[in-house]
Amino acid sequence: MLRGGGFSVAVPSAWRSRAGGGLVAARSGPAAVSVRTFTLLKRYDPSRFAAAAKELDGIAAKLAAEAGTTLSESRTTTVDGRRIRAYSYDATRIGFVLVGRREYQLLCRLGPGGADKDGACALLFASFNAA
Repeated sequence: MLRGGGFSVAVPSAWRSRAGGGLVAARSGPAAVSVRTFTLLKRYDPSRFAAAAKELDGIAAKLAAEAGTTLSESRTTTVDGRRIRAYSYDATRIGFVLVGRREYQLLCRLGPGGADKDGACALLFASFNAA
């Protein structure tokens, strides 16, 4: 279990990992997972999820465009008992968890062909826990 700024997450034990400065990251070959924290300007109110989701949809579309592609999936799912927005493009999966004045960006870059060979991406989203 890796711990970062107000959260914990599991990664495959054979992966190389590092933590510090609001970032926890792990890597094995070309595949990588990370959690980065950001401070929100305003406290997140879960009752305003629809408005937050619309804003996150735009951010995710911009990230995909910067990678030279478009989003292949946009969905609402649950992580750590919270509704979040999750997206996929190319061999990348990204999710945004909003808690109070914190945004946690869960990022998974899969290996060749987009396979989650070690299950690290699934583990990232399943094990994330905001303290």
